[in-house]
Amino acid sequence: MMTPITSPMDGTSDTRLFAAEVAEYLQRAPRQLPSKYFYDALGSALFEAICRLPWYPITRAESALLERHAAQILDPVARPLSVAELGCGSGEKLALLLERGAAACAQVQLVDVSSDALAQTRDRLREAPVLSIQAHLCGYEEGLRRVAADRPRDGSLVLLFLGSNIGNFDPPCDRAMLTAMRESLRPGDWLLLGTDLVKPERDLLLAYADPLGVTAAFNSNLLRRINDELGGNFDLNAFTHRAIWNAREQRVEMHLVSLFRQRVLIDRAGLDLTFNAGEFIWTESSYKYEPDAVVQAGLAAGFSGANQWIDEEGRFAVTRFAV
Repeated sequence: MMTPITSPMDGTSDTRLFAAEVAEYLQRAPRQLPSKYFYDALGSALFEAICRLPWYPITRAESALLERHAAQILDPVARPLSVAELGCGSGEKLALLLERGAAACAQVQLVDVSSDALAQTRDRLREAPVLSIQAHLCGYEEGLRRVAADRPRDGSLVLLFLGSNIGNFDPPCDRAMLTAMRESLRPGDWLLLGTDLVKPERDLLLAYADPLGVTAAFNSNLLRRINDELGGNFDLNAFTHRAIWNAREQRVEMHLVSLFRQRVLIDRAGLDLTFNAGEFIWTESSYKYEPDAVVQAGLAAGFSGANQWIDEEGRFAVTRFAV
């Protein structure tokens, strides 16, 4: 059974929020943009292309872990089984977990800020052993509220937060997110968390500044979206993509760097900005982890136990937390 995508906002309110957050973040020091706005239709397609690049091992490593260990991951989960995924993307990993885990699922709930991602995931799950699918077009926090309200009364819920999406949260927001996930669950539920691990700097920079320039296009598309939706006049050729490894903070940072002094107007955000040469917009942080630190973070958030599977070649971990 398929249900319509539910959204807390209409298009007008969505644009108003986009404009307000662009205005707020671009006036910070340093200038920033929220990474959630990467994922319009074009941005989502570019990200799917990034996941296929030979220099970006995250998706392959995580998928390999799910393929090898799906049955083991789902074995202790009480039936009837329900699954919810925050940031579902294309739905490939969710489908892989259910199909390889041979798990009939009473309900799937999907949460994503991209309507294209929700539609793509629902299409991917049409042949999966799923009785019903509900899709929520919203952010993580609202999504958690909706999942808790709409879940079946019986059985266990497995909450998926894959793709190292937790790595986009700066401390202490990452800990707050883990706590919010724990508080949305009840005894007998589980969290499945995917985290990218610390690896050599060269490998990290290749993943976030690939030789084909796909990640650069993904980053620059954020400026194109502001131009199209908020009446901006960014010259995309006047900014260059930069990725750096901040070893002290254990994060990759993505920036868009102004090539020269320039003026940028964004009509619907009410902005008239001057960028100096070398000034940058910070568009994303991607934190990397040590395996033990992931387990300790989950336990500190209130989970009662953990099991972890690691792909050593791709340096990626999938951790199952019990409530």
